[in-house]
Amino acid sequence: MDMPRAVVIGSGIGGLTAALALHRSGWQVTVLERADSLEPVGAGIALAPNGQRALDVVGLGDEIRSLAAWQGEGGMRAPSGRWLARTDATAAAERFGGPLVLVHRSVLVDRIAARLPASAVRTGCPARLTDPGSVGGAPAVVSTPEGTIEAELVVGADGIHSAVRTALFPDAPSPSYAGFTTWRVVVPAPERPFLPHETWGRGALWGTQPLKDGRTYAYAAATAPAGARADDEKAGLLRRFGDWHDPVPQIIAAAAPGEILRNDVYRMDRPLPAFHRGRTVLLGDSAHAMAPTLGQGGNQAIEDGIVLAHHTAPGRDLGAGLAAYTADRLPRTAAVVRKADRVSRLMSLSGAPAVAVRDFLMSAVSRLGPGLVLRTFDGIADWRPPGDTYAAGTTTDAPAA
Repeated sequence: MDMPRAVVIGSGIGGLTAALALHRSGWQVTVLERADSLEPVGAGIALAPNGQRALDVVGLGDEIRSLAAWQGEGGMRAPSGRWLARTDATAAAERFGGPLVLVHRSVLVDRIAARLPASAVRTGCPARLTDPGSVGGAPAVVSTPEGTIEAELVVGADGIHSAVRTALFPDAPSPSYAGFTTWRVVVPAPERPFLPHETWGRGALWGTQPLKDGRTYAYAAATAPAGARADDEKAGLLRRFGDWHDPVPQIIAAAAPGEILRNDVYRMDRPLPAFHRGRTVLLGDSAHAMAPTLGQGGNQAIEDGIVLAHHTAPGRDLGAGLAAYTADRLPRTAAVVRKADRVSRLMSLSGAPAVAVRDFLMSAVSRLGPGLVLRTFDGIADWRPPGDTYAAGTTTDAPAA
């Protein structure tokens, strides 16, 4: 019997994960990507244990865990260098069942795409959903410059400003500006060793993390008007962060101006009514764009792809499967969006008294033990995928609430 066809619009991490999971469950998958290549926009991504367990389902979890670079201590600091809160890699791994793994996005994209059939990904192929289809009735229809494609399932993985989302839910609110902008860069490791850290200042933060290949991933955020840009982003970073503790100035100095990525942050502060309509479904930023303050955007997109494939295996009732996907994913991702917003508000504090209280509370909690600091990720990083995994000898329990 011919395999049912699934079309994925967008080749980001969530879209590729969904494509691989659907392929392995028996779908004929086509990924349509507007860009001319799979070269990802972005620098690093933090894969938490929940994302790694999701990747176990498609046989990639252990490969990603082998790229973990964080060993020993780390934590949160003030711009002066004073430690506000400390934790360590062992405590995090023990609490959530695995390490935090920082990888370059291109590494993850390449490793997922390599497991798809060579003909599955079409780059330089913009796509538009023209009909979401109806379960039990007409197929979904996607238009491309090469013609139309009919499919039993269409996955909208086309990002924050998703055209698929607008087609499915034209009256739903668009993502709103979170009030701050971000910068990301990957540079050679500084000469002097450093402990991984995230540093919180007045309406700004900076993070410095090691990568397995010896380079350093750094990210920053600061409150700013939407759309604001500097003529020279490197000079702008030096003005904002140049007097912060080591190695922040050295990281900025090592950054090539043309390789500093800046993006305003938008998030879905009001959930969609559902993540599907007809034969079409949304995942990742298309469905639940969130602030990066928990490092969960990519992890939640990976979870989406795995759960979608679990509920829509060929031979199952597609309508019931898509409804189950929405029921599983909408409340979970809405909760993560809300928690990320709460952390964003703490980061955005700029008044001296409020910042002093925030820093005092962070230090007080840290002195009571690293477990209290890690509680922020309870119910997030301890998630487990449904069903069996493809990793040898590994099975998973039902998803955590």
